[in-house]
Amino acid sequence: RYGFEPVETPAFEYTDALGKFLPDQDRPNEGVFSFQDDDEQWISLRYDLTAPLARYVAENFDTLAKPYRSYRFGWVFRNEKPGPGRFRQFMQFDADTVGAPTPAADAEMCMMAADTMEALGIPRGSYVVKVNNRKVLDGVRDALGIQDDGQWLTVMRAIDKLDRLGIDGVKQLLGDGRKDESGDFTKGAGLKEADVALVVGSVEQRGASVDPRLLESKIGKEGRDELDEISRIVVSSGYGEDRIKVDPSVVRGLEYYTGAVFEVELLLETKDEKGRPVRFGSVGGGGRYDGLVSRFRGEPVPATGFSIGVSRLQAALTMIGKLDSGKEYGPVVVTVFGGDIAEYQKMVASLRNAGIRAELYLGNPKHSI
Repeated sequence: RYGFEPVETPAFEYTDALGKFLPDQDRPNEGVFSFQDDDEQWISLRYDLTAPLARYVAENFDTLAKPYRSYRFGWVFRNEKPGPGRFRQFMQFDADTVGAPTPAADAEMCMMAADTMEALGIPRGSYVVKVNNRKVLDGVRDALGIQDDGQWLTVMRAIDKLDRLGIDGVKQLLGDGRKDESGDFTKGAGLKEADVALVVGSVEQRGASVDPRLLESKIGKEGRDELDEISRIVVSSGYGEDRIKVDPSVVRGLEYYTGAVFEVELLLETKDEKGRPVRFGSVGGGGRYDGLVSRFRGEPVPATGFSIGVSRLQAALTMIGKLDSGKEYGPVVVTVFGGDIAEYQKMVASLRNAGIRAELYLGNPKHSI
């Protein structure tokens, strides 16, 4: 429906080609599975499908028609602690446009994400595509005057936990820190009370006036203008706020995003196998990454895309009954009691041709001739 073409990239890439963009700094190799080959070159399993695409586009840049619109799917790998909905190996689906610098390309990605949810049978009102812009967040950084990248990363991680911890938990992580239910303490960003209020105010904005300190940031204004343009385009295309909306709390963990960022969230609530309430949350996301292809080309190459975690989405669709998860009965087992084995095989073939699962018991070597 959108005119994208398929492309496939390998599961292994040179580690330098993938880059170091994962947010999990506390894990070995920063969340990537890596090893050295016989030539002592570091090779890694891909952690997403976007970084390998950037390498592919850079290598074939002169022969690809631009804007280059492609999609792909495959297994990706994260060296991180597994948990509910979090896997070390999982399937992803990606769609990207390389060579389109305007917010119109970002808006198209958001609309495609919304259409994908509905094509999968998720009803309108049960999902939302939330949009923000990294430039707006950079404007917040300017207003705070934060120079240390580590401190700013702590601020970003705190904002990213809003849905899980609520505004009070975020305030604690922006300040001195937070102790969770188990007693573990997470050190905060160490912001002053007035600065915490600025961050919280920027995250909670829903059409409210912008904090005067944020108005002084040129890059922050640029980000807000891009969000306004995305909103204008999606609304004119018939996508209301029940499907695509601006949400200042969207951060996205990967560090290569440079502009618009978006997240696909399922609003459905269900229960797990133990009867406990479960909220699915994010099943995909993406954004603009204008610097990723440029790492190889040495020239500006705009790009934007979105990704869906297929494994996580499949689990969600199964739990809400959109995928057939009913009990599957075993096959009809035909046993051999003597005679010509070919006649038994013929019987099994007839069952299979009738659409009945069937197998011939071949465990007794005396009955295989």
